[in-house]
Amino acid sequence: MSAETHAHDDGHHDAPGHGTRRSYLIGFALSVVLTAIPFWLVMSGAIADKQLTALIIMGFALVQVIVHMIYFLHMNTRSEGGWNMMALIFTIVLVAIGLIGSLWVMHHMNLNMMPGMEMNDTSAM
Repeated sequence: MSAETHAHDDGHHDAPGHGTRRSYLIGFALSVVLTAIPFWLVMSGAIADKQLTALIIMGFALVQVIVHMIYFLHMNTRSEGGWNMMALIFTIVLVAIGLIGSLWVMHHMNLNMMPGMEMNDTSAM
């Protein structure tokens, strides 16, 4: 019985540390709050400007992603010798390039290919 228990514990020495019950509860509470506030903003119409509301919601979403990575995925600079953090930074750079590039392309397509573009050009002359 003790040999099985010992064999079971052998594989966990190199694994990153799991969170404690307290850290999971903190992560859960933060996630609930970070979900409830944007939901309240949209449902109550507390902010009249829709673009500002969307930006605030995106900010809350970004913070919630960070909370999930820290409290539930246990990502930090110590786990896996720092390779998890390097992979995260690489992923963030790729996602940022994809998002910013897509927004840039859509903005220029909107400016140059929307119907009525000729009307704007002739009225400017």
